[in-house]
Formats: sequence, structure tokens, C-alpha cells
Amino acid sequence: MGVSIFMKKLFQKLMKPSRKYPIIALVLVGAVIAISGVIAMNKTFEVFSSTEFCTSCHTMQQNYEEYKQSIHYSNAKGIRAECVDCHQPKDFVGKVWRKMGAATDLYHHFITGKIDTPEKFEEHRLELAQKVWDRMADENYKTCTTCHSYDAMDHSKQSVQAMKEMIPAAKENMACVECHKGIAHELPNMAGGFRKTFETLTASAVAPAGAKKLYSLSEKSLFANADATGKVEGQLLPASEVIVLEEQGDMLKIRVEGWIETNGKGRVMTEYMGKRVFKATVRGDVKATEVVMSEQVDAATNMSWKNVAVEAWVTKDGLLDSIEPVWDYASEMYASTCNSCHAAPAPGHFTANGWISSLKAMSAYYRLNKTEERTLLKYLQNHGSDTGGAGAH
Repeated sequence: MGVSIFMKKLFQKLMKPSRKYPIIALVLVGAVIAISGVIAMNKTFEVFSSTEFCTSCHTMQQNYEEYKQSIHYSNAKGIRAECVDCHQPKDFVGKVWRKMGAATDLYHHFITGKIDTPEKFEEHRLELAQKVWDRMADENYKTCTTCHSYDAMDHSKQSVQAMKEMIPAAKENMACVECHKGIAHELPNMAGGFRKTFETLTASAVAPAGAKKLYSLSEKSLFANADATGKVEGQLLPASEVIVLEEQGDMLKIRVEGWIETNGKGRVMTEYMGKRVFKATVRGDVKATEVVMSEQVDAATNMSWKNVAVEAWVTKDGLLDSIEPVWDYASEMYASTCNSCHAAPAPGHFTANGWISSLKAMSAYYRLNKTEERTLLKYLQNHGSDTGGAGAH
């Protein structure tokens, strides 16, 4: 009875006229406006999410042509992934957030002119690609997993090589983009990022006054005297620690400590006993300063090693008071070169000596100069499974 009276009063209230119109009429008008708004918004999303709209800017034409050559555009199964399938989440909140983020692209295209030509876009391709990869990671790669699922894969129908890579990837639940960067668009010049980092480090790598311990950014010539025009008597290799003994103008007298194989020629100094983590090469008058601090036999190989120290002079440039910037630079290099086309193992996956052959096997797939390769190897070895992984040595 009470419910019936309540409904009757509610109906009367809704039918009670305002100054001009009944309330129910206003509700109906509001509903029509709301529905129209939803339809309009949905249509707007549909238009703004089309591949035609995404490629309407002339700076997107090159990317569109790259996409048309990819398996995401044309394949044996006739399933096409449009722009939004990879770049825009399917949920409403994700769509709105992505559209808001896309406004920055329009800003840089029309206002700042940062990417308003194909040439400028190419200049910033690595930066833009990294933002996309980072965003995918933040979204837990949900645009990829909308179409791709390990549970739905039949590895027996894959090629032998694909099966070899996909089975361990599935066990670790790896994201598609960890191995398939560049699958839909041309891969950026991955060297651009870490080489800019190196340039920045080089500009700031001057030994601070009074520093007692320094680290080399790249190779440095060793001299027997405080004369950089004199005879070179050895070489300090990248990411090597030295102790400062004396300053004289633009030169530093340093002490280099390491290990030398007892039965060898005694010219190559390593970071650790029994591990080929090279620190310096010494000869001539620098070699003559050698002091033996101890001798040990490596239990793994039964070989005898000497823990030694030599003194030499170096120029002040190319030296940092912390090893961390060097490791950060090398880590960026590793991510850019080895991780650019497949998921590279963590540095702790191999031993220090094991990384030598592992990196050599990958050398056909990256383009590094000798100094970069030495720095990368030193980073991997100092973070290897048998060096503690801390890189503090």
C-alpha cells in the first residue's frame, strides 16, 4: 500500500508542470540530449580512431608506408591490425587517456614544428618510439594481448626457430614487443641514444681536483712520465679503476692494480684472478714499475696468478669519479643493441668469461666500434654470475 502511494506521488510530481513544461518532458529532453551525446562521442571516437585519420598528417605517410609492408597489414590469414589496435587500448578510460596523450603529437606537429616534416620526424624517431614502448609497458602490453595470447598458440605449427624462441618466452610470459620491436615500423637508429649519452659524459669527464679514485670512460694511453707527447707505454681500458698519486699540470700519476698470469708475458692486467676481464696493458718503463703484492693459484684452472700494481701517468680527460655513469651508459647501449631485436639475457645470466663468446656470437647483429664493444663487454662481465653482479669492482 505504501509503495503504491509513493509511486502515485512520484508520478504526480513528474507530471507537475514547471512554469512552462512538465518535468517529465524535461527529463525526456535530457535523455535525448544524453543519448545524442553518447552517439556523437562514439562517432567521434570512431572517426578519430580510423587509420585514415591517423595517417592524415603528411609526417605519418612514411610510417604508413612502413606499416603497409608489415605482416600486421597483410598476411596469409587476412587479419589486419589497424593503428588503434596497437596504439589505443580497447577500454573506454584507456581510449580517452590515449586521445589526451595524442594531443602532444598534434602540439609538436602544428605548434612547435618539432615533427612537422619527415626529416624532423626521423630525427626524433628513437625518442618517439621509446615513448610508445614505455607506454605499452605501463599498460602491461594490453594492446598486444588483445590479439596475441600464449594460451592460444600452437607451437607445433610454428617454424623450428620460432618454436625455439616462443616456448621459453611463453614460460616467462614475455611481452611481444620485448622481441619484436620494429615489427610494424622501421626500427629507429638505436645507437642514437647511447652515443648522445657518451658525448655528454665525455664533455664532463675531467678528473676533479683532489680526487683519489677515478674510472676511465674509454681507452687512455699510459706514459712513464708526465709528458703526453712522450712514448706510450701501455693502455688503460674502459671502465677501469685507478688510484691517483700525484697531479702535475694536465697530467695525473696513477696506480693501477690487477692480476697478471705468472707464466704469461705479463703485459695484460685483468680485474680478477682467472677471469678475462681486461683492465690494462703495460710494457716498457711502466711495466718496470710493477710491484707484486701476492701470488695465488686459481683452483678452477690450477694456473698461477700475481696480484700486481704499476704506476703510470695519464691525461686528466676521460676520467670520472664514479663508475655508475659508465655502467648506466653501457646498460643503455646493451638495451639499444642487443635488446632491439630480441630479448637479451640479463647480465647475470653468464659468467665473466662466458660473456666473451656470447657477445662475439651477437657481433654480426650490432654495429659497435671497438671502444663501445669493450665497454659493453666490461659492463656485462662486471655484472656476471660469478662477479657478484654489483659492478663495484
